[in-house]
Amino acid sequence: MTEIDFHFNTPDKLGYVCRLLRKAVSSRGARVVVIGDAAALDELDRALWTFSAVDFIAHCRSDGEPRMLARSPVVLVHPGADAVPHRQVLLNLGHGLPAGFERFERLIDLVTHDEADRSAARKRWRHYADRGYAIARHDFAGSTQ
Repeated sequence: MTEIDFHFNTPDKLGYVCRLLRKAVSSRGARVVVIGDAAALDELDRALWTFSAVDFIAHCRSDGEPRMLARSPVVLVHPGADAVPHRQVLLNLGHGLPAGFERFERLIDLVTHDEADRSAARKRWRHYADRGYAIARHDFAGSTQ
């Protein structure tokens, strides 16, 4: 069954995602699919190129060449994408329930202070809980990350 983690109260969602991806890829060797709307993925793509002068987080879009998709540890995917190259970790940047999340080993759901974001997260939480998923809660309220 998919492990589900909610990361609440992330004040700088984009910076947090970059740090989380760097840690997942460099220290844990994880392969991550990031799902979100086009604007969020564009913003993340730019941030991953400029995030650190000494670290590069290899990534590509889901419409990339198959060889690139197979080798990239981070793949940026829009909702409704047909295929993803791996099913290890799914990182949800969107407000909706990510289709096919149950095929991943782990789901990480990020939630900011924004009330619309929090409201959507509550719905996702209920969906997972109603289906018997164990949910780990990580609250960053008051944290400088």
